[in-house]
Amino acid sequence: MYDLANRLFQTEQWQGAIAQYQKLLELQISSLEIYWNLIHCYRNSQQTEAYYKTLHQAIALYPTEGSLHFSLIIDLRRNGRTQEAIFSAEHACICLPDDYTFKLLKYLTVPSIYNHTDEINFYRQRYTQGLQDLIAQTRLNTLEEKTNAFNGIGRLTNFYLSYQAQNDRYLQRQYGQLVHEIMAANYPQWIAPLSMPKLQPQQKIRIGYLSHYLHSYSGTLWLTGWLRYCSHQHFEIYCYYIGNDPDPVTEQFQEYSDIFHHIPYNLPGVCEQVIADSLHILVFPEIGMNPQTMQIAALRLAPVQCVAWGHPVTTGLPTIDYFLSSELMEPENAQEHYSEKLIRLPNIGVSYPKPYIPPIIKTRSDFQLPDDAVIYLCCQAPFKYLPQYDFIFAEIARRLPQAKFVFLRGTLLQSRLQLAFAAIGLNSEDYCVFLNIPDRLDYLMINLLSDVYLDTFTWSGGNTTLEAIACNLPVVTCPGEFMRGRHSDSFLKMLGVTETIAANAAEYIDIAVKLGLDSTWRNHIAEKISQRHHLLFDDQACVKGLENFYQQIVEAHFH
Repeated sequence: MYDLANRLFQTEQWQGAIAQYQKLLELQISSLEIYWNLIHCYRNSQQTEAYYKTLHQAIALYPTEGSLHFSLIIDLRRNGRTQEAIFSAEHACICLPDDYTFKLLKYLTVPSIYNHTDEINFYRQRYTQGLQDLIAQTRLNTLEEKTNAFNGIGRLTNFYLSYQAQNDRYLQRQYGQLVHEIMAANYPQWIAPLSMPKLQPQQKIRIGYLSHYLHSYSGTLWLTGWLRYCSHQHFEIYCYYIGNDPDPVTEQFQEYSDIFHHIPYNLPGVCEQVIADSLHILVFPEIGMNPQTMQIAALRLAPVQCVAWGHPVTTGLPTIDYFLSSELMEPENAQEHYSEKLIRLPNIGVSYPKPYIPPIIKTRSDFQLPDDAVIYLCCQAPFKYLPQYDFIFAEIARRLPQAKFVFLRGTLLQSRLQLAFAAIGLNSEDYCVFLNIPDRLDYLMINLLSDVYLDTFTWSGGNTTLEAIACNLPVVTCPGEFMRGRHSDSFLKMLGVTETIAANAAEYIDIAVKLGLDSTWRNHIAEKISQRHHLLFDDQACVKGLENFYQQIVEAHFH
C-alpha cells in the first residue's frame, strides 16, 4: 500500500495518492514522509482546508519539525490569513525556542494583503514594536546563537513591509543594522572598510553585479541593458549568479560579462570570490527579495557598494553606500526616503530591452471574454492593491456598464471588491474576471486583447507596464509619494504620452472612463505609443550616466 501510494504520488495522481495515504494513517502507519506527501497532494489539488488540517495534525505529532511550522506560517500569510499566521509563529516559538526564524515571523509578520485601511496602521505599529522586541532579544554571544540568527535571516526577508505606502527609512535602518550585526558576528573578517584598488595605466575599473536572479525575472531583466551597452574599454564586468534557475536570459548575462561566476547556495564561496576579484564597485540589482542577497549585502566585499531599484525600497543596510535610481521617478524630497546616498541616473535609470511581442493569434473568446466589453487589464500582484482604492473599480463600472476588469493574480481581492461594488449597489461578479495565466504567450495575448491598462496606486507596475506599452496598451496611472509609485509615470513621460497620467483618484477615474467610452481617443493614444517606443526602450543615456558615476566615484578615492 505504501509503495502504491508513493507511485501515485510520483505520477501526480493526487486523489489516488490521498486515498492510499489516508488508509495508511487509519492503520496507524504514520511517518513524517507520509504526512509531507499528503500535505503536498492537498496543496497541489487545491484542497485548502484539508491542506491546513493535515499540516496541523503533522505539527501535533512532530512539534519540533521546523519545516512544517514554516510551511504553515508562510502559506497562511500568503493566503491573507495573517492572524492565524502570527498565532502559528507564536506556537512555533514555543515548540522551537532557539529557532530565530520563528522569532522573525512572530514579531515581523505583516499581511500580504489588507482587508481594510485601519489594518495598515495596526500592523505597522505592531511591526515597529515587534522590531524593538526582536532587537532586544537577539543574543549573539555563543556560536549557537550566532548560527541560529544567521540561519533565521537566511530564510526570509521583510519584503511585505514596504507595501504599506509609507516612508520605510527609519524601520529599514533598524532592520538593516540588525542584519548587519548578525552577519558581522558570523563573518567578522568581511566587515572592515576596504581601500580602493589602485588603477594602473590602461587598467579597467572592475564592476561586479551580484544577484540571485540573473535569469528571466522582473527585478533584473533591465540589467541586461546596462551590460549590453557597457563601455568595455573602460570597465571590466563581473557577474555573480547566486541562484540556480539558468535560462536564455542567464546566457545573455554570461555573454555581456567579462567574467561570469555561477556559485549557487554557497554564501562563503561567493564572498571569497568577490574579495578575490578585488572589485572597485559591487552592485546589487535588488536587495530585499532574496534572503541570501540581503545577507551578502550586509557585509563589506568591495570599497563601494550600491543597490539599484530591482526592489525599489531603501535597504537600511549600513554597508550599502549608494542607491541607483532614476531622475524621472524620484520626487524632489526623495533623499529623505533612503539610508543610502541617492543617485538619480538619467531618464528611467535603466536600459530596458524592447520585449518581443507576438502577432495576435488568439481571440477574446479563447479567454471567455466578451467581444463587446471594454477590457481593463489589472495585472499586478495582489499585495500592490490597497483597500483605500477599491472604490475606483466600482466607480468606473458605474459610469461604464460594459466594463470588465481582468485580474490576473487577484483572487485574494475578491471579497474586498465585492464590498466596494456592493457599496454603490453593483455586483462585482458582473464586472470582475479572475484569470490564471501561467503562460507568457497567453499573458501577452491578454495585453494585446485588452483596451486599457489600469496601474496600481502607491506601488506602480514596472515590468508589467513596460510590456503593456510594448503592446501599445493605453496606461492609466497616478504617481505616488515614493519612487515605487512612480514607475509608469516616468515611462509615459519618456514616451511623451502624458494625457493618461492623473493627478488624483478622481482624475484617474475620469481618464479610465473616457478611454473606455471614446474609442477614437483610445486608438489615438495607442497609435502615439506605438510611434514612440524608441524613446523608452534600450535607452543608452542612462548607461552613460551610470558609467560617469562609476568613474567619478573611483577617481574621488584617489584625490
